[in-house]
Amino acid sequence: MPPAIRVSAVLLCCLSVSPALAEPPQPKEQIVAISFDGANDLAQWERSRALARRTGASFTYFVSCVFLLTRADRGIYHPPGRAAGSSNIGFAPSREDVAWRLREMWTARLEGHDIASHGCGHFDGAKWSKGDWSAELRQVRSIVRDAWRINNIPYEPAGWKEFAEKGIVGFRAPYLSTGAGLDAALADNGFLYSASGVSRGPETPFERNGVVQFSLPTIPEGPAKRRVIAMDYNLYVRHSNGKEDPAHADQYEERAYQAFRAAFERQYDGERIPLQIGFHFTLMNGGAYWRALERFASEVCTKADVECISYRDLARLTKTQAAGHEAPGN
Repeated sequence: MPPAIRVSAVLLCCLSVSPALAEPPQPKEQIVAISFDGANDLAQWERSRALARRTGASFTYFVSCVFLLTRADRGIYHPPGRAAGSSNIGFAPSREDVAWRLREMWTARLEGHDIASHGCGHFDGAKWSKGDWSAELRQVRSIVRDAWRINNIPYEPAGWKEFAEKGIVGFRAPYLSTGAGLDAALADNGFLYSASGVSRGPETPFERNGVVQFSLPTIPEGPAKRRVIAMDYNLYVRHSNGKEDPAHADQYEERAYQAFRAAFERQYDGERIPLQIGFHFTLMNGGAYWRALERFASEVCTKADVECISYRDLARLTKTQAAGHEAPGN
């Protein structure tokens, strides 16, 4: 089912109806939000989009805009408080690489996915001012907007510039590290939501300072059921101290899958608070966490009363509910 139709179905369960026409209450859909930070590797773009097609899911891709610049053009980027052309995560290896990434981004957008921002150079902005955050966010838009021209790539899609200026509405802070001025900077620069928080267990999205706030939950994991942030990197550090250990990849995959599934079942059988899970395009521990994701999404996103939707669509739903939306004619 197309994302827009699926979200409309989710909205309908939240609309009020007149008492005379009221039906017995129906359980609300369980929402799952799956996202990818960095969104660099081209093969993982293809793999994630194939997973979405198989399961009917819509994902969020938090793109780091340094991957739309080669080292030859890195001076275009001016990170707050650092030398021009600085980056914690490098740059794209070639213009051909950038061209493929731009096409993946556009195709994913046309397929209904949410193309959001992970900033540019992956710097810790905990001490940044509102002005620093605004400078970073403005460069996000300008670098995405001009990426085809900067890299001398032909056939820029019609509508690309409008997408860069208005269609990128979500943000996740690198390292999940935020500063006091972030919300105001996001609001001033046309962003709808921030997915930069961490919560103890799934937390209902809420609006603060005009920006919808999302938090990755900590979930029980492993034999001792110790909590860990529901993100592949945090599992990687938990399981193998952040070092590759392919010999135990199957074990790590099973632990990740069981943790995701248990967190899902807890909400599915309970309050049905949206469950958020984060990933990267890096195949840690031999791809264990991506295999766990594919198993998980294939099982839960295909359920009739589960909606695997993007942060963008969930933020719009949150706004609608907060505004007390009612059915037409009531």
